[in-house]
Amino acid sequence: MKTSPKNRALLLMTASATFFGFMAFFAKLASARLSGPQVAMIRFAIGLLPPLLVPRYRRAAMKFERLDLLFLRGFFGGIAVLCYFLAIAHINVGVATLLNYTAPIFSGTFSMLFIGEKVNPRVLIPMPIAFLGIMIVVRAQPSFGKWELVGLTSAICSGAAVTAMRRARRGENSWSVYTSFCLLGLFTCAPLGIATWRNPTHAEWTPLVLTSLFAIGAQLLLTFSLRWVDAMTVGVISQIAVPISMILGATLLNEILSPMSMLGTLLTISGVVGVVYITSLAKPAVAANEVAPES
Repeated sequence: MKTSPKNRALLLMTASATFFGFMAFFAKLASARLSGPQVAMIRFAIGLLPPLLVPRYRRAAMKFERLDLLFLRGFFGGIAVLCYFLAIAHINVGVATLLNYTAPIFSGTFSMLFIGEKVNPRVLIPMPIAFLGIMIVVRAQPSFGKWELVGLTSAICSGAAVTAMRRARRGENSWSVYTSFCLLGLFTCAPLGIATWRNPTHAEWTPLVLTSLFAIGAQLLLTFSLRWVDAMTVGVISQIAVPISMILGATLLNEILSPMSMLGTLLTISGVVGVVYITSLAKPAVAANEVAPES
């Protein structure tokens, strides 16, 4: 029995979200001794290999229409990943991932404020639920400090990057967006990455490479599934990365997953899914680059 294109795309999207969860886990392993900025910088450097080594991808990456919007997307996306990996290095990987994946809340807000998109007033119902969940999760941690705020900043910057791509709509091809994201992300992370550089050991190169490979695989699977999957479905399925990173952190890294943390996580994911659903009713499906968090 043949699988329909849409069902195949849903499987690819689920695999993409799973890969993003594993990416966060291996980034946590890599940052046990190495700094978050160094891990992020290496992740971007390895991410540039496909367009650099494959002529067809390189030619596609050189075709673009709005260099300014690609710059904004890449710059804010790079800051988002930098903050995300900084948070991963200093707090539980599940909490860092949860904070990063609240990005759809901020992208919807920025789209309303800066590019004139209309937002359904009903979005005010799930949005406070998501923020309540965040508060419960962070209060359930032994302490709340700057690294939780850095994790939330990653979501805000990701929302700004998404807004830039919404402005561009579908004018840019996937490889120009992907390559500009990796290139500008590399430049963004380089100053802190070089300043905190430590030569990775042979053992550390394994999680570093796996972090990059899972990131590349996740982004490509996301792109391939886009033809058949709408923005709402992408936004909902992408949340799978949160429980996956939490489960990996709890089982393999002995990170504490308290009942309050689980309750807060459920509320946050429910709120984000609600925001994605309501905002998707008012606008057509958009590219995955526009709805997925920067990772």
